Amino acid sequence: MESIKTDTTIKEYQAFIQKVYGLPNDRYFDTWDMLNNLGRFAMRGMKGIRKNDKEKATNNFIIALSWFMSIMNQLHIDIEQETWERFPFFCSYCASYPCSCKENKVKERQKVVIDDTKRTKTLQESQDMFQGLYPKEDRTLEHAGIHLSEELGEFSEAILTFRGNHNDTDFEKITREAADVISCFIGVFNSLNVNLAEELSQQFSNNCHICHDIPCTCNFTFITEFKS
Repeated sequence: MESIKTDTTIKEYQAFIQKVYGLPNDRYFDTWDMLNNLGRFAMRGMKGIRKNDKEKATNNFIIALSWFMSIMNQLHIDIEQETWERFPFFCSYCASYPCSCKENKVKERQKVVIDDTKRTKTLQESQDMFQGLYPKEDRTLEHAGIHLSEELGEFSEAILTFRGNHNDTDFEKITREAADVISCFIGVFNSLNVNLAEELSQQFSNNCHICHDIPCTCNFTFITEFKS
């Protein structure tokens, strides 16, 4: 049996998704299919925000995040490493903690010096780091959701560009946008007052959260029609 623990790391979460969903993903879905499912459930999460339905928003964002992890696995991106390099306890743009982009009207990306002694170890520590970096008190839940939508669009554009050109520079753009996406997912969970690691441990306590098999045995039709 595979499960996600409350003290999970981002890397362990990504590995769990590969163990449980890697085989059906390889058989049934290409990158575009998974990108579509990422967007599908993210938008259902946005609907939960609009309707002030925390449970609906949380469940759908959890599923969307797991589709995102499936894309990371298919593209062989270590999202824990990429996120740390993008947000090493500093804002990726103004290079301060907490972010001071608005106050200082920062117009150019600043150089970030990485201090690995500050590196977060667990997903919970990463969520706490992002709360300190981009406090939920400084924005509304709707603003956090809109920001996530923007970053998902930029992530999709980066994949589209790479699939057209197939060069390393464009692939590096995907990794940067991916780190921005996961930071925005965590930002939404912070704004929802949701402990992401705890939610994942409840959702994925026994292999696939629907069929409870490993690898997942949910069929293609069920997956494409599933709603939460």
